[in-house]
Parts: sequence; C-alpha cells; structure tokens
Amino acid sequence: MVELPSQFSFIPRFYRLSLVSVFSNMMVPLAGLVDTAFLGHLADIRHLAGVILASILFDYLYRVLKFLRSSTNAITAQAAGRDDSKAVLLAGLRSGLIALLIGLVILLLQYPLQKVGFALLSGAQEVEASGVDYFYARIWGAPAVLLNFALIGWFLGRERNGVVLLMAIVGNGSNVLLDYLMIFRWGWESAGAGLATALSQYLSLSIGLIGIGLSIPWKDLSMLQEVFDWTALKETVALKGNILIRFLVLISTYAIFTNLSSAMGTTTLAQNGLLLQIALLSQFTIQGVGMTTQTLIGNFKSKGTTEQLIPVLIVSILTTLPIALAFAMITILLPNQVFGLLTNHAEVSNRITDYSFWLLPLLELTAVAFMFEGYFIGLKAGETLRNAVLTAFGIGFVPLAAVAWYLQNNHLLWLALVSYMVIITIALGAQLPKTLTSAVAASSAAPQ
Repeated sequence: MVELPSQFSFIPRFYRLSLVSVFSNMMVPLAGLVDTAFLGHLADIRHLAGVILASILFDYLYRVLKFLRSSTNAITAQAAGRDDSKAVLLAGLRSGLIALLIGLVILLLQYPLQKVGFALLSGAQEVEASGVDYFYARIWGAPAVLLNFALIGWFLGRERNGVVLLMAIVGNGSNVLLDYLMIFRWGWESAGAGLATALSQYLSLSIGLIGIGLSIPWKDLSMLQEVFDWTALKETVALKGNILIRFLVLISTYAIFTNLSSAMGTTTLAQNGLLLQIALLSQFTIQGVGMTTQTLIGNFKSKGTTEQLIPVLIVSILTTLPIALAFAMITILLPNQVFGLLTNHAEVSNRITDYSFWLLPLLELTAVAFMFEGYFIGLKAGETLRNAVLTAFGIGFVPLAAVAWYLQNNHLLWLALVSYMVIITIALGAQLPKTLTSAVAASSAAPQ
C-alpha cells in the first residue's frame, strides 16, 4: 500500500466522512424532487408553480437558518479537536436552545410572515392561492427543522455521521411516502406536499433525539445550568451572526432570481424552478463534502496542524468539481429523460434546453465557492466570509439581475447567478494567504 505524505494523511478519513455526509445531504433535494414530480404531473400547473413560489419563503426561513448547522459544526469540531467534552456538549445544547426558540417564534409569527412574504412575491392569483396552502401546512414543521439543523451540525462536528445518515433516510423516506399518500392518493395537492414535509421533519428529529440519548454520558447533564449562562449564549450567537449573513445573502440571491423568473411569466418560473431543482441537488451533494471540510479544518486548526489546512481545501475542490460536472452534463445531454420525470407539461419542458447549458458554469463555480466557504467557516473566520458574500451580491449579482428584469431576458438572469459565484470565489481566494499566516501565528502562540 502506498503511504500518503503526512500533510495528506487525512484523505481516508476525509472520504469516509464525506461519503456519509454526501448521501445524507442528497436525501433532502431528492425528496424535493419527488414533491415536484408529483405536483408536476397534476392536471393543473398552478400547484407546481405555487409551491415553487412559496418555496422562496421557506428558502429564507430554513436555508438561511442553516447557519445553525454550519456554525454548530465548526464550534463542535474545534471543541472536539481540543478533546474538551464539556465544550462539545454545551455547543450542542446551546445551539439546540437557540434553534428551538427561533422555531417557536416562526410559528407565532406565521400569519404576518405569510402576508408580508406573498406581498413581496409576484404570481397569478390562483398560483399564490396554491402557494399559501403549501405555506400554512409546511410551517408547522419549523421547530423540528431548526432542531435538526443544530443536531446535524453537532453530530457532524463529532464525526458521528451515521446518525445524520439515519436521520436523513427516515425523514426524507417518510416524506416520499407521505407525498404519495397526500398528493396522489388523497388529492390534497399543494397542502398535502407541505404537510408531508412538516411531518417527516418530526420523524427525523425523533431519530436525532434517540442518537443523543445513546451517545452522551448522562452524568454530564449536571452542567445543564451552564447552558443558560447569558454571557456564553451571547458569545455563541455572535459567532453565528456572520455565518447567518452568508446564508441570508445566498438565499436572497436565489429568491430574487426566482421572483424575477415569476415576473417573466408562469412558464419561465416553472422552467427556472425545475433547473434550480437540479442545481440544488448538485449543491446539496457538494455541501456534504463542504461539511466534512468544515469539520476537518476546525479540528486541524484547534490541534495546531496548520500544514493540513490547504491540502484539505485542495482535496475538497478536486472532489466536488467532477460531481458538479456530472450533474450538469447529465442534464444537458439527457434533457428529455431528466425533465420528463419532473413534469409532463410540454410548454415547460420543450424550451427548457434553451437555458440548461447555464448549469455547467454555475455548478462548477458553485463547487469551488462552497469549498472556500467551508474552509472559512471551519476557521470561524466569519467576518471574511460575510464581506465576500456581500461583495458578490452587490457587484456580481444585483446589477446584472436588474438589467435582466428590465430587458425581460432570462439568459441575463442566469448570467447574474454565475457572476455571483465568480466574485465570491475571487474574494475568498484572495484571503487564503492571510488565513495561513494567522493560523500559524495562533499555533505558535498556543501553549505546548
């Protein structure tokens, strides 16, 4: 057996963790594709378009709040690297408390959230009505969704990927079954899709809670009162703040993209929505590798093994580029097979190939950008990440998106998404040398 150079000795561990993370992460968009497939084969296209429109709100409510997962992962990984079991447990408990509180607030504010959200979105009246039905059914899963984010980040930071995989299989497998019953068998249409997703999240949460019960020493719960240490809680929230901005900007970009698609017509909205389903499937797969990158970067930084930081980044990029390429090329070369599974509406599928080639640059650039983001999240360099995404949004996306809306040009709208990924990759890449200098300085200053 060939022995790996010392700085690349992590590779077997990297792929062992990534394999489980990728598979579990893929279950989320796969379940979403099943939602789309069921609704896309109903006689009335408004149910498909309505759910695509309503999903913008859940992109804000849920995908933005995935900072709970990423930040919990980074904090837990660094605590685990220091072999600080107390800090590991407190990281999970504090993140869980924050997640539960946010979830309950969302439930309390569901009516104004729906009113404000749909006031900002544009769509035909019957499309919005279908979207509202979906919103009010799915919103009840909010506490479970956010607790799952915190639990997944905590388990990944401890490298307990098997629990995460089981949560994904149970949650998303039940979502598929419930979709079939509620949409196809019982005819509940968009409301059925929302309710199926909400119930499946609670089933996933039950697996996570069982995993906690089996994996922590119960005697350590004597420190439970420390979870409510206000100073420590404020520090935890502050660490998560910049990562929250990253998710907010990313989802704002895709939300504006979808809303502008809606302004170009229901058919354009449905076409772009289906293409984004493929993009999201690729991104969720890539994010599985990105979560492993965060874990190892945080672990190596806390241990002082800074010579392995850049090798982790290199391996992650070389791993994700072929994955993104595969998703893009299958969609471009086999459009009838791919989109035929998602809809039988000819007005949507016949012209979708005019835009599918945009997936190639978008997915390849996303792979690199997400690995850079994973690197900086692992280092807990939130300020650098925040500045990069704000620059990419303001310079890369907004100007082109505005021109695309003015000219009603869908190609320019896709170019705006690609431009966002270009700018964020350049901005973060330029900061890499500084992270190495600071990491080495921190390692040298640490007590031996």
